Amino acid sequence: MKQLLSILAGAAILIVAYVFTFGIPDRIVKTIGFSDSNETTASSGGGANGAAGRSGRGGGATTVVLAPLEEQSHTLVLRTIGSATSLSNVDVVTSDSGEIVAVSMEPNVFVEKGDVLLRLDDRAQRLAVEIAQTERDDAKSTVDRYTSLRSGGNLTISDVAASDAEVALRLAESNLALAQVALDDRTIRAPISGTLGLTTLEEGTYVSAGDTVVTIDDSTVLIAQFEVPERSISLLERGKKVLIGTPTYAGRVFEGSITAFDSRLDSVTRSATVHAQIDNTDGLLLSGMTFTVRMNEDTAPLPVVPSTAITWDRNGAGIWVSTNGKVSRHSVAIRYREGDQIWVETDVPLGASIVAEGAAKLREGAQVSDANATGKPNS
Repeated sequence: MKQLLSILAGAAILIVAYVFTFGIPDRIVKTIGFSDSNETTASSGGGANGAAGRSGRGGGATTVVLAPLEEQSHTLVLRTIGSATSLSNVDVVTSDSGEIVAVSMEPNVFVEKGDVLLRLDDRAQRLAVEIAQTERDDAKSTVDRYTSLRSGGNLTISDVAASDAEVALRLAESNLALAQVALDDRTIRAPISGTLGLTTLEEGTYVSAGDTVVTIDDSTVLIAQFEVPERSISLLERGKKVLIGTPTYAGRVFEGSITAFDSRLDSVTRSATVHAQIDNTDGLLLSGMTFTVRMNEDTAPLPVVPSTAITWDRNGAGIWVSTNGKVSRHSVAIRYREGDQIWVETDVPLGASIVAEGAAKLREGAQVSDANATGKPNS
C-alpha cells in the first residue's frame, strides 16, 4: 500500500511540474470545458507556446534577450618562458701552456677588443724571435750582396746561387713570422668588447692549452630564446614585436623583436625555437636571466556572441536567430573564447537578431519576445 501511495505521489508531482512548465494542453482544455476567456488567451498566444500564456508567462511568447549579431577581431595572446644570452659572448681560452706572469682582469669591468687580459712567460719565444730575425737578416744580406755583384757585371754568381739565396731569404722570413706568432700567443687579448666575468687566475698560476681564462659578454643587446608551440606558429614573423618580463623587475615590460626562428618543429616537443632581440643599453638585464614572453596578434573580424547564446545538441554548437518573432537554430563553429565572449564561424548574417540570453529553453519555431523591448514589436 505504501509503495502504491509513493508511486501516485510521484506521478502527481510530475503532472504538476509538466503543467507548471508547459501549461495545460489544448486538448485537455477543450475536454474539461474551460471558459471562453481562457480560450481567448490561449489563441492569442499562438501555437504550442500559448500554454505559456495560460501559465501567466508572457502571453504565449517566451521572453528572451535579443541582440544583433556583431563581429570584431580577437586578440591572440601567446605566453611562454625563455632565457636570455648576450648577442656577443665568448669564453676566452689559452692557445698555449705556460706560467702566468701578468694579469689585467677585474670582474665586471668593461674591456675593449684587443685589450691585454694576461701574459704567459714568453722568454723562450722572445729568444726564438731573435734567432729568426738574425737568420732573416743574414739571408737578406746574402741576397743583397749577390744582387749587387750581378748588377756590377760579376759573373761568378750563378743563377742557381742567386735563386738559392732568394729561397733561403723567404724561409728565414717565414720562420720569423712563425716565431712572432708563437710570441704573440703568450699574450691573451680580449677578442670582443664587453664585460668580464669572474676569474680566479693570478700571477704564478700554470695554465694548459685550451683552459678557459675568463668569459666576456657584450650585453648591450640580449637574445631571448623561447619555444613556440605548433598551434601558435602563425604568430611568428621576423621583426614582430614581443613583450618581455622578468621577476627581477616585476611590473616592468621590455620590448624586443623576433630576429630568427627554426625552419622545422622539434619532433618531441612539437614546438619551434625562436630568438628575439632585446635592447639592453642601460645594462639592467643580465645574460642567463629567465623571461616571460608575450606576443599579441589581432585576427580578422569574426562574429562574436555571448557564451549564454551558445546551445548544444547532437549536431554540436548553435545559436538561435529570431525572425518575425519566431526562432530557428543555426550551427556555429567555435573559434576562440575569452571570458564570456565567443568568436564563431556561422552562416548567420551580421545584424541578425540572436538570442543572447534564454536560449536554453527554446524549441524550433517557438515564439519569443525581447525582454529589453518596451512596447516594440518582436524582431
